[in-house]
Amino acid sequence: MRKVIPLSELKIGMYVIEVTKQTGQVAVKTSGWVKKTQVIQTLANKGVVEVAIDPDKTIHAENDQTRPDIQSAPRSTERKDNIKPANVSLEMKKAKKLYSEAINLQEKIISDIKQGHSIEIAPIKELTNQLIDSIFRNQDALACMTRIRDKDAYLYEHSLNVSILMAIFAKHLGYVDKEIEQLAQSAFLHDIGKVLVPDEILHKPSRLTEDEFEIMQKHVEYGVETLQQSQGISEQCIEIVSLHHEKLNGCGYPKGLTQEQINQAGRMLTIVDIYDAMTAERVYKKGMTPSAAFKIMLSMAPAELDAELLQQFIKCMGIHPVGTVVLLNSGKLAIVTEANRINPLQPVVKVFYHVKHKRYSEIKDVNLAKAGCTESIDKAVKPEQFGVELIKFFKQVLSN
Repeated sequence: MRKVIPLSELKIGMYVIEVTKQTGQVAVKTSGWVKKTQVIQTLANKGVVEVAIDPDKTIHAENDQTRPDIQSAPRSTERKDNIKPANVSLEMKKAKKLYSEAINLQEKIISDIKQGHSIEIAPIKELTNQLIDSIFRNQDALACMTRIRDKDAYLYEHSLNVSILMAIFAKHLGYVDKEIEQLAQSAFLHDIGKVLVPDEILHKPSRLTEDEFEIMQKHVEYGVETLQQSQGISEQCIEIVSLHHEKLNGCGYPKGLTQEQINQAGRMLTIVDIYDAMTAERVYKKGMTPSAAFKIMLSMAPAELDAELLQQFIKCMGIHPVGTVVLLNSGKLAIVTEANRINPLQPVVKVFYHVKHKRYSEIKDVNLAKAGCTESIDKAVKPEQFGVELIKFFKQVLSN
């Protein structure tokens, strides 16, 4: 039996007969089962748009005893085999230090570019590898750090947060080490071109004019040019950076690429970039709650965003992502500090404020999934609604 499908519908376990449509001229070996997510990405990178499959040979991994045949055996060189999991409170101390070091590196890179110097990739590789190691020890720690937003440091924090979230997303999708490293590095550098956008446009508190927006859009090209002029930065990294504002329906920029021209890495970066931008605190814009951002992003799929990848990202982050401030049914505010992969509505939280009494309470860890626990999440909230100074108290709470 033969069935032709677009590459976007290709799944792990399907048996590919041949490539039936592609934009590039690269020869692709296509016959065989799709064993990993990255195989699909490789096909996309080579311009494959459409393939023929044999549905009768599809292996359903979740139910089939032949599952080992479609998933490579763990390799001893992979982080998941060599890194020992850590308690979130223990990893938080390391994560805070790493986050601070990463901000310092971002500041140095931006300073170097402003002075006309090229980017040194070695420190970026070393730093992003340390971030990925932390994610494999306990991803909740760095995920928490991405929610501690300084509205005056958006340019530094945004690229760092996108790098962290991109690595978490890639880990969720089953990418191998080298691919996660490539994605994290690309995300770390994705907005570097904004350094060359005039400050009066970059930091304008009101809506940009049409001419100003055209200049702002140039940041993608500026970033690509800067990376091309720097030694040791891969073509794959540069390509991923070039794609982070493209949309599947061709309404993105700078090239107005369409679905078949945007690889999976570019689609992932677009999703993560939009999510972090929507939830960020800025001088002239309040950040949304994650749930509000997810709602808007879902309305952008499948026209602009990859619907399947977006669903996977939401699943990866959880209904109430780590670092989200939530209002409990008891009238207390708490920070989500550990995700519950089985029941996302019952994470571990740190209670720190009583809304009714308008005062900070004893900082206390509460496992909402624990038998006999009467606390539950009412909704995600913005702490400023209750007069809570987010950054100052977040840091105090998370250090306990």
